[in-house]
Amino acid sequence: MNRAGGTHVLELTMASVSGEAGETAGMLMADAPSDPGAVLRVGRDASVCRLTTPDDWLFVSRVHLEFLCGAEGGWQVTWLRGSQDEPSSEVLLKVGEYAQAITYGGTVALPRGGSGEIVVRDRTAPRSVNVGFYHEG
Repeated sequence: MNRAGGTHVLELTMASVSGEAGETAGMLMADAPSDPGAVLRVGRDASVCRLTTPDDWLFVSRVHLEFLCGAEGGWQVTWLRGSQDEPSSEVLLKVGEYAQAITYGGTVALPRGGSGEIVVRDRTAPRSVNVGFYHEG
């Protein structure tokens, strides 16, 4: 969907999933125009994150993922380093059949005009935060 005036948008949908059966605790949505410097964040801190996870899901940092729009309108995602040396989660980028681990503190470019999912998995329990993305090209 193009916004008025033809501005391209990054759309995010987030589901908190828990339990062996994969029960979805809730679905949240956010979007931002693909303007240089635009930012969307995912984490437990509602004061800085547009998409927030449950407060007691400590495998997710206060600010866990940051989506940043670059100078040319392309988006990237960074798994921000938290207060711990070793994370209690793992983060995967999935686009179609392709899957790539994102390193702790690492940044990956999102495909322009594409869609996919970023999965933050708890290393100690059957829980995850699934962030779907769609970037208009």
